[in-house]
Amino acid sequence: MSRFETEILTNKENLKVLEELSGNWVEKITERTGLKELILDMDSSVSPTYGNQDGSKYNGHFGCSCYHPLFCFNQYGDLLGSLLREGNVYSSTDWEKQLLPIMERYNHLKIPKYFRGDAAFGKPEIYAALEKEDYQYAIRLKSNNKLVEQIAHLLTRPVGRPSTKPLVLYHSFYYYPSTWKRAYMGNAG
Repeated sequence: MSRFETEILTNKENLKVLEELSGNWVEKITERTGLKELILDMDSSVSPTYGNQDGSKYNGHFGCSCYHPLFCFNQYGDLLGSLLREGNVYSSTDWEKQLLPIMERYNHLKIPKYFRGDAAFGKPEIYAALEKEDYQYAIRLKSNNKLVEQIAHLLTRPVGRPSTKPLVLYHSFYYYPSTWKRAYMGNAG
């Protein structure tokens, strides 16, 4: 069994088929049921390990030795792709290996397309890839002094007894850190 896992399954052609297996299955289902919109939801996770497993590394954020897989789901919770990664990589590392083939799989559909991601995916190269393929996106931004300055008026609490209804305020702004080549529109609410 171990030779099967390390010699046959790790063959490039076999790995490619395994990587596409889940997404191809989901695509066959959506061909039959029809898809009115596509929402891609990408996130990483932790898979703790014990012992000396290949690729198992210590991750300070999770506080354990682990794998740090990357997943992409659709709006129904169907797994479109997964990528097993070493435990010590950043949450968005190798995003392009995961996201670009999935976007390519659906680029022929003339439907609204969306992407959701946490702050790890707030990178200009991800924005550019999404915009190139006409995806709308909602990606959380990491808190920083410039961002807090832009939305400070939304962060103050009302005086007196707070209302029982949630108070939702929105504010649009351009986000342009010095390390980026261009500004991106942001919304806070």
